[in-house]
Amino acid sequence: MGAKTAISVEQYLHTTFPDVDREYRDGEILNRTMPDYLHAKTQLILGAFFLALKNALRLYPCSELRLRLSANTFLIPDICVFHPEEPALAVPDQPPLIVIETLSPDDRMSDVRAKLGEFKAWGVPHVWLVDPHGQLMYTCDQGLAEVPSLRVPELNLEITASDIFA
Repeated sequence: MGAKTAISVEQYLHTTFPDVDREYRDGEILNRTMPDYLHAKTQLILGAFFLALKNALRLYPCSELRLRLSANTFLIPDICVFHPEEPALAVPDQPPLIVIETLSPDDRMSDVRAKLGEFKAWGVPHVWLVDPHGQLMYTCDQGLAEVPSLRVPELNLEITASDIFA
């Protein structure tokens, strides 16, 4: 096993990667799984859903945006939605209203659950997991719960399986 090389936050923030952007925790670059077609399609559908509501609900959806959860932790959700204001920073350090992870075939569920838990602990009110292969949706509160729809009650907003998987 090779030794890990720590890099600074500044180095991380000024690094581009040739394929999928990487996450960062305590000096270590963290790999993310490569998305497949269903992942990419689902991610686009979800982004388009929120983008269509941008003006009416003052939503600011983003795809694969680096978020600064702490001084030494940067995670990248597949989709995040800010409300009612756009983030003030290029790398936001305040929780969005919604974070959505889309499951890829190579994802390890223990890693996905841990990441979702970090978003919830950071203060994201709505943390969701969408599984395009199983056509399932989950919310993350105290663990994952399979749900028939994804809801944002404060916006009177609901996303059903037919909105995503049709």
